[in-house]
Amino acid sequence: MSNVPKADPAIAVKYFQQKLDYTCGAVELKHWLEEKAPLIVIDVRRAEDYKKGHIPGALSIPREQWENAKGLSKDKTHVVYCYTQQCHLAAGAALVFAKKGYSVVELEGGFDNWKACGFSVDNVAIPNHVQTA
Repeated sequence: MSNVPKADPAIAVKYFQQKLDYTCGAVELKHWLEEKAPLIVIDVRRAEDYKKGHIPGALSIPREQWENAKGLSKDKTHVVYCYTQQCHLAAGAALVFAKKGYSVVELEGGFDNWKACGFSVDNVAIPNHVQTA
């Protein structure tokens, strides 16, 4: 006999509401970018990986720059991404940025998911001091 969990509905509501509030999917992000929503996309992968390809308009803020990250704005939502669904760099960066008072959302699936959806990839670096979208 399997041990199928019986999730408490009240706890499930809280969990899934938080998931919706603090994560987004690649399709959702693409729509936001097309709508020119007030957001800044942040790539927290290694700088050399960013240079090979990244979400168009994304700023490169690798781990060693999180504490004094330039390019963030208190007036915009920051969509943070890393490599894959299993990578926790984006969650770590989101925690650091949120502690500094920035609105942060994590892109689920990271850059791999963006590419898997067939969305465009850019390899033109954007200076961190330039605000996007």
